[in-house]
Amino acid sequence: MTARPPGTDPRWLTRGWPHVWLPYAQMKTTPPPLPVVATEGTRLRLADGRQLIDGIASWWTACHGYNHPHIIGAMERQLKIMPHVMFGGLSHQPALDLARRLTALLPPGLNHVFFCDSGSVSVEVALKMALQYWINRGVAGRSRFVAFRHGYHGDTLGAMSVCDLEGGMHRPFKGHIREQFIVELPSTKEARTGFDSFLRRHRDEIAGLVIEPLVQGAGGMKFHGADTLAAVRRIAADNDVLFIADEVMTGFGRTGRMFACEEADISPDIICLSKALTGGTMGLAATVASDRVYEAFLDDDPAKALMHGPTYMANPLGCAAANASLDLFEREPRLDAVAAMEAHMAEALEPCRALPGVRDVRAKGAIGVVQLDAMRHLDWLRRRFIEEGVWLRPFGDIVYMTPPFIVEADELARLTGAVVRVLGEWARR
Repeated sequence: MTARPPGTDPRWLTRGWPHVWLPYAQMKTTPPPLPVVATEGTRLRLADGRQLIDGIASWWTACHGYNHPHIIGAMERQLKIMPHVMFGGLSHQPALDLARRLTALLPPGLNHVFFCDSGSVSVEVALKMALQYWINRGVAGRSRFVAFRHGYHGDTLGAMSVCDLEGGMHRPFKGHIREQFIVELPSTKEARTGFDSFLRRHRDEIAGLVIEPLVQGAGGMKFHGADTLAAVRRIAADNDVLFIADEVMTGFGRTGRMFACEEADISPDIICLSKALTGGTMGLAATVASDRVYEAFLDDDPAKALMHGPTYMANPLGCAAANASLDLFEREPRLDAVAAMEAHMAEALEPCRALPGVRDVRAKGAIGVVQLDAMRHLDWLRRRFIEEGVWLRPFGDIVYMTPPFIVEADELARLTGAVVRVLGEWARR
């Protein structure tokens, strides 16, 4: 029996609440969700008239804020023409334009776009590509993947297998899904030597390596340097291990570059994209392969084709939104805004470092993080942020911010100020 919402909530919430199953929530104890009736810019408007500044951009998707007129206009035009058509045996201009534009923006060599519908599925497709790459080449036994502690790559079974099952949310599934190699990120010279030795020992078992470049998102917003990323790429190449970059969270400006791989000057064999791809309007994803990977699937034998095809892949409406989002990156100084956000968050959140119970304060691009020794009073924290007029969702051992890139200076100051004030109260509880 789930909790009932208070009588002041709108009727649609009262009627519908018993019938929904929320994400990442224990439905026996979770409080009713906040009823949102409209969005605009950086704001969420609630049914009771309150407005919250969205400090996490709807799970890092709404990079241009909500209801951007250029994206909405492109979607309205596409909706009148063709909201959807299957991509099997048919094509359409929004998808082909988007594929061309993405390959021009991505690191060199990533020239072949396979569209899908969510970040988890983009990872699934990447894993499937890597496995079949070796099968098509007639190489037996290369069927496992290397991933990293604190990594998170999605909630579907294949993606879960390359997550950190020890320390992450998928711990109950350990022993029930495919066991992969989960290792520490090699952040020192000694560790890189050990990592190279590990790959050399196991290379005949390994189909590919999966990494979140620069920032491990849902695993705790943990950062690593471009030197570590470049070293992992080099060691993977030295051992002929396919390198898969999961940029579902980091792609499209979140770390300060259009793609995080750029900071290390690397090109992956496969890259996974989603979240901010459509500017936070609707689900769309892409798995983009290098020429090397793609060419392993070219053959007269139909069995060597990639047999995968999400029903709504390359959805024209989503592709129109994504093209409009790319327009905004071209026309407006989004990455300059991200640099200014990083500077502000690094300075404004620094007072939290002196609070009892705070382990670390860090900022990277449009990501600000306060890491705690342990998460206490989680429900209280979430309520207090709402009282402060901001929408933040602490999880694990962190309070984090990933605002839209269009956030105004005073709104960003309200977000960081709320974090400092509320955590000050939290430390005294």
